[in-house]
Amino acid sequence: MKITAIGVNSAFATGNYEDVVSEKDACELALKIAYSQDFKHASAEVLTAEIRKHSKRSYMPKWQANFLIEFDMPSKRGKSPYRLLIDIGGDARHALKGLGLTSADIDGVYISHPHNDHIGGIEYLGVTTLFNPYYTPAKKEWLGAQFIADKLFLEKEWWNGPPENAKPDIFIHRKVLEPLKRAVAPGLDTVQGVPNVCLETYFNIHLIGKQESGKTVTKRFQDGKGEWIMTPIFAMHVISSSEEMASYGISLQHSSGYNILMPTDTLHMMPPQLESHYRRANRIYMDCETSPFPSGVHPHISDLINRLVPEIQKKCLLYHYDAYPDVPEGMFCGVLKIGDSHVYPE
Repeated sequence: MKITAIGVNSAFATGNYEDVVSEKDACELALKIAYSQDFKHASAEVLTAEIRKHSKRSYMPKWQANFLIEFDMPSKRGKSPYRLLIDIGGDARHALKGLGLTSADIDGVYISHPHNDHIGGIEYLGVTTLFNPYYTPAKKEWLGAQFIADKLFLEKEWWNGPPENAKPDIFIHRKVLEPLKRAVAPGLDTVQGVPNVCLETYFNIHLIGKQESGKTVTKRFQDGKGEWIMTPIFAMHVISSSEEMASYGISLQHSSGYNILMPTDTLHMMPPQLESHYRRANRIYMDCETSPFPSGVHPHISDLINRLVPEIQKKCLLYHYDAYPDVPEGMFCGVLKIGDSHVYPE
């Protein structure tokens, strides 16, 4: 299994503009300076001014916290890997493009809680895969030569939507599902003339975690000769004036016993029982706020430095920053940057 950080920054982080010179302009400028009599004895100030004329402003974005997990197993496209997004950002298009991927390469998504920086990309994934006639071989076969809206309307396929192997998966705790539906419904109700369009039209919904019956449902992912069991882990994210909002992180348990914990957005050690999950894990992807004034809805870097025991600190890969965290050398397992990836079990 491979985990890639496709976004490591906080929900409201923005990038910076930087002065750049394109490769084409740089080559032309170098030749101009080398062969032109005007620049043969030019001063540094003149050369600097000439370079500045050719420079451009380029935006260097900071993508919101978001992870891609790849399992060595057949995907909906019929070939490995199966690609699972852990939350989908405010808009995952650009982060995926950085890896050379699009929605056509994504098989499923896990949703931890219904904040925009974790669910905003649902409309992108749902709409683009629904209208992509080649999303999977099964989608192409099911559609035939028909347009998706005609298929849904004329054949009354809206009752069930496309078959399961023709649309992406959503793995979600039952307490997150209804808020997700309310949040994304207007954007997904976009197939003209087709009644009863809903989240299930676009996605296969898999409820995992504790069910109303009291049974806990997990999800097993094949990974080569082994497998990973994914289990939602309750954590408290926000306690507002009216009610609490949980964020359901995940525990990934390998058949070898190796354990990865991704708590997602959580208050520091809330509930306190989270500590037992931290101690059991071999690796922890740890939410890490670095704002000058702690928001109180994420563990601040000061919490992680001053309140976590060394045994847990050394397991943590930090992410979710405003400013890049300044941490004592050797205290944590690492500080993630966009594009960093790790293969497990180690």
